[in-house]
This record gives sequence, structure tokens and C-alpha cells, in this order.
Amino acid sequence: MTSTAIAIHQPQAVKRSDEVVIIGGGLAGLFCALKLAPKAVTVLAAAPIGRGASSAWAQAGIAAAVGPGDTIESHVHDTIVAGDGIVDEAVIRAMATEASERILDLLGYGVPFDRDLEGHLAVSREAAHSESRIVRVKGDMAGRAIMEALVASVRNTPSIRVLEGYVVEDLILEDGRVTGVVARDKAGSGEELHRITGSNVVMATGGIGHLYEVTTNPTEARGGGIGMAARAGARLADMEFVQFHPTAINVGKDPAPLATEALRGHGATLHNSAGERFMLPLHADAELAPRDVVARGIFAEVKAGRGAFLDCRTAVDDFAAEFPTVFGYCQEAGIDPAREMIPVIPAAHYFMGGIWTDINGRSSLPGFWACGECTSTGAHGANRLASNSLLEAVVFSARIAEALKAEIKPDAPANWQDGSVTTTEYITENDHPNMVALRQVMSAHLGVLRDGEGMREALDKILELARNSHSVRFDNVITTAKLIAVCALNRSESRGGHFRIDYPEEELAWKRRTLLTLGQAHSIIPDLLES
Repeated sequence: MTSTAIAIHQPQAVKRSDEVVIIGGGLAGLFCALKLAPKAVTVLAAAPIGRGASSAWAQAGIAAAVGPGDTIESHVHDTIVAGDGIVDEAVIRAMATEASERILDLLGYGVPFDRDLEGHLAVSREAAHSESRIVRVKGDMAGRAIMEALVASVRNTPSIRVLEGYVVEDLILEDGRVTGVVARDKAGSGEELHRITGSNVVMATGGIGHLYEVTTNPTEARGGGIGMAARAGARLADMEFVQFHPTAINVGKDPAPLATEALRGHGATLHNSAGERFMLPLHADAELAPRDVVARGIFAEVKAGRGAFLDCRTAVDDFAAEFPTVFGYCQEAGIDPAREMIPVIPAAHYFMGGIWTDINGRSSLPGFWACGECTSTGAHGANRLASNSLLEAVVFSARIAEALKAEIKPDAPANWQDGSVTTTEYITENDHPNMVALRQVMSAHLGVLRDGEGMREALDKILELARNSHSVRFDNVITTAKLIAVCALNRSESRGGHFRIDYPEEELAWKRRTLLTLGQAHSIIPDLLES
């Protein structure tokens, strides 16, 4: 690939090798940049920072044992139970222990978390949590409020240079070490390839929801960063585990608006068109069962033609005030949640798999780190516990920053921000026909319910799409899809977010995480297709 030097201001006072390059302008990327201050950081974001990030759409909040009677041990226990046997206990213990510190950081950056009448942080309960421990903002506006506060802080931090409208396509490797990236400007439409190098690269590109036809994620969340890392040789983990949010609002929008889980925590119930509470016979906790259980319950009702509906009519006193985001979605769809039930459907929502990292966010490639949803730290196991995602993003981005600050000597010069590139453009292109075909096959065969025959059909189609790829960016996307299919087909059991109707039970031999590289995946594909 031919690359040319990027034409931006490069201060002479700092050697290029001291710069940290962060890919992604969502929660994990921005928090890492802030925690790295006063070291020189360049943040590359495809859109204006904070836009196109799943973090901004998170409604519920951040899980943290800060409420009366709650404990770190309880948080750890609940996560391990939800993760269905393969949570890395050391990782979740570190995450739960550091939660309160990260909440204090966010308060320091200006996040207006809800408080009770005595001024203490207000906490609510969500599915599979044994205590109320979700720190929120105005009921369902945590993600938006957090991102607004972080964006403002980043703009006011002299050590952070932001290049908006830059889409990264490849990692640069020199002697086995990641030393930079190759990117296009103008939201990825620029003809010139820019080579941006640094001492370390941090991947914070988010999840994979847009690989599916029904998703709550923004268009940008299509797994490109994960595939890019895989193509560079990075180790991946737990790629078969995709979490589907049970209650996306089923009104035909892409992305699908979300009816937050906090509604069920408030007492909202699920019914089919016959008025039956179908979750009661499926799990002792009914609507508050783990997400994978609720998603399968709803999916079965939708597939059977009975539909699924969330009844909030008696659970919420003042919907507009308590859950303004969901209320707005309902209004747009012509639904009055105070009088009508909300039609819901499972939607691809969160990815437990991704780039393998250690407890400090370090990947298997020297010079390459990762944080946020593009990673698999082991904190979520087979099924993420509600509201642990934002917590994971801030905990591990802070850990990366701490480790890097110990390695990097000079601070950024005073004029470091001078080379920033900002844009007000937010370009969302229509899916290429290859992407349309990929989303169809992923939803049909690698969704809520899976089986061997369907997954082999999906893998065949994915390999065909890979052979006919139209761009480097699609190479990255299709690589991620391929790895999901390989790992799902290879795991001959059901666990957490991975449910096979041909292997419906858990198997003790599979009570472990999946670790592999792209090369290893390629080596087992022939056997998987023949089995």
C-alpha cells in the first residue's frame, strides 16, 4: 500500500515516536486521552468526536458498588453468574474495585450523575444485579451526558490533538511492532492515504452491531477495528459471543431505538399479543432474567407470530420525566407508552468478543493496546452483565494510560493542539451491496438462535464475500464476521450469548474462553465446513 506523510503541524519539540495514537472518538478513546494528559496524544475519529459512538446511545448507566449495602464482592459475584462460567475473576475484581474511582473521575469531568435528596449518588437496579448499583443521568441519558462532558474536556485539554473525519484502514507494523496507522481523511472518502506514526497505538473503535440487520448500534459499529487488528496478527478472544438486547423498539428503524432495561427494573412486564406474560414459565426472575434468556424468549414469540410487547403503563408514573429518551423514541413512532404497550424485538447490542488484552489493556502485538467494546478482556464472559460495558471502557482505558505514562518521558508542548482538524460533517453512507448481503446472512444464521447447518451456510457466504471484497475497509469488516462464524461453529455447546439449537446444553469441556488468531481460524475452516 502506498502511503504519504500526513500534512499536519508536527512540533519540533516532541519526537514523533513519543506520540500516542488513539483510534476512536467514543468513551474509551476519549477517556484514555484525558487520562494520558499531559502526554502528547492524537485521537483519530471518523466523525466529530462523540458522534457515531455507541457510548453516546447508552441509556442505563455505569455499574458501580457505591450504594448503601452494596459491595464489590456482590458486583463480582453477579458478573460471574451472568458470564456463564468463563469470566476472568481477576479482571472483573479489578474492574469492580476501581469503579468508584472512575465514577469520581467522570464527576470531575462534569458528568451530572443523578443524586438523591441527601446528595448521594442515586442508583437503580437492572436485570441480573442483586443490588441497585446503576449510576445514571436523568433516568436514561447517561451515555449522552457522559460523552458531552468528555468531549468538552478533550477540547480543553492542550495535550490532546483531535483529527476528525479520519478513517483508519490499516495498522503499520515494523519488525513485529505496531508503530502507526494508515488513514483517509474526509470521513474516509479522501483519495490520499495518510501515514500517522507514534510510540504506541490504542484501538478504541467499538463493537460489531451493524453486522446485523437489527441493531441498536450506530452505523460505524461494524467491527472494522477488530478485523484490522486480526489482519495484523493480533490474538482475538471469545468471538462467538454476541449479546442481543431483548427490547429494541420494533418499529422498523435502522438502527433500532432502545427501550432501556431499566424499564423492566422499574417493573415493566413483557406480554405477547394474547396478553400472556411469556417470561414467567421461562425463568424464575421472569423479565429480570439475564439478557440472553429474555432475548430468546422474545425472539420465540416474534418468530411464532405472536409478537412481544413491553407494558410500562403502570410501572412508570411520569414517563416523559423519568425516561425522556425512550419517551422521545415512542413519540416518533406514534406510541404513547402511558397508554399503549411498546412492540419490542431482540437487536444486536454488545460484543463480548474482540481483541484479546491483558489486565492492563495490552494486546498480543508490541506497541498495540485496546480498550472498550472492541476488546475481550474476560470481564464479561459469555454474557455481559447490564451496565458493565461503560465501566469496562473507563477502567481499562485508565489502566492503559497509567501504563503508557510510565513509559513516555516528555510531555506535549504547549502548541500540540494546533494541528487539530475538526469537522461538523457527519456522513452516514448507504450500505454497499456486499454489506447488505453480510447483514442478511449474519442475522439469518449467527443471531439469537444458531445451528451447525445454518452457520456453515453463513461461513460459505462470508468467504465468498471476502473473495469479492470491494475495499480495505470491507476486508476489515468481513474478517470480523468470518471470525465470529468460525468461533460459533467451532463451539459445540450453548453458553451465554451463544445458543445452538443443535447443542442446547452447556458442556464442561467448553467451560473456557476461546483464543485464536486469524491464521489459526483459517487453518480450521476446511474441517468446520466439512463437519
